[in-house]
Amino acid sequence: MTKKAIYAIVIAALIAGSNGILIKAMPSLTTGAIGWFRAGVPVLFLLPGLIKANELRVKGNTKMLVLASVINAVRTYFFLLAFVYTSVGNAVVLFYVYPLFITIIETLIYKTPIKRNQILLMLLAFAGIAVTYADKEFSFASRDFIGMLAAVLAALGYAFFVCIFKRQTQDCNRNQLLFYQNIAGALLFLPFLFGVQQVELAHIGIGVFYGLLIGIVQFSLFFFGLKHLNATTAASLMYLEVLSAVILSFLILDEQLSWNTYLGGSFILLSSFFISRLNRKAS
Repeated sequence: MTKKAIYAIVIAALIAGSNGILIKAMPSLTTGAIGWFRAGVPVLFLLPGLIKANELRVKGNTKMLVLASVINAVRTYFFLLAFVYTSVGNAVVLFYVYPLFITIIETLIYKTPIKRNQILLMLLAFAGIAVTYADKEFSFASRDFIGMLAAVLAALGYAFFVCIFKRQTQDCNRNQLLFYQNIAGALLFLPFLFGVQQVELAHIGIGVFYGLLIGIVQFSLFFFGLKHLNATTAASLMYLEVLSAVILSFLILDEQLSWNTYLGGSFILLSSFFISRLNRKAS
């Protein structure tokens, strides 16, 4: 079973690497409309089963679950915006700074003790962000700047989501977790569907596929793997998402990364990887 769990996490990471490719494959849809397909399709897929099983209500703190879902919807918008405005490599590398933000939030808000090694790794991550940005124009007129800033904001939002969500999930099953993770996005992104004009039918199909693949298949595989592996192993394997994203963007979109992104990204990923391991050992 352990081997199957490892395969499940690896496949989940490789699927996650297709995020940017699929987002860029729907140019006739607005960012908000793509957000609805990402959140709304999984909600519609899960809703009948939860109603039939009488599992819509959870035993935990529903208000905090909803708050986490709203934060996740906001971070999803920034996440999509990042891939729309900058390269897949830039977006996915900068998004993986989120373990740094989790450490900061856990320390400042939840008063979790911080170790000297964690501080040094956070400094390394900040250095990585600086190096990655160094060859870019610091202006809102620059698409790269907007996209990379959105990726960092998405990482910050995801960190808040994880810190809140993980404290409310003890009494939820997998389908309830997926449903509450996406419910706010399904509602908040709904108005964006009515503002879309001249949409290509193929892009709607890609949107539905995107919602099912990322929202259902990827997370189902991840939760299956997490059930049979420790969190440190599962999280470590998920770093294959970055490699998958960079390779796919090179093969399909012919994207090239700058040396700043390679160097800064290496700092960020090394820092995030070891911070994640330290955080899980502490917990």
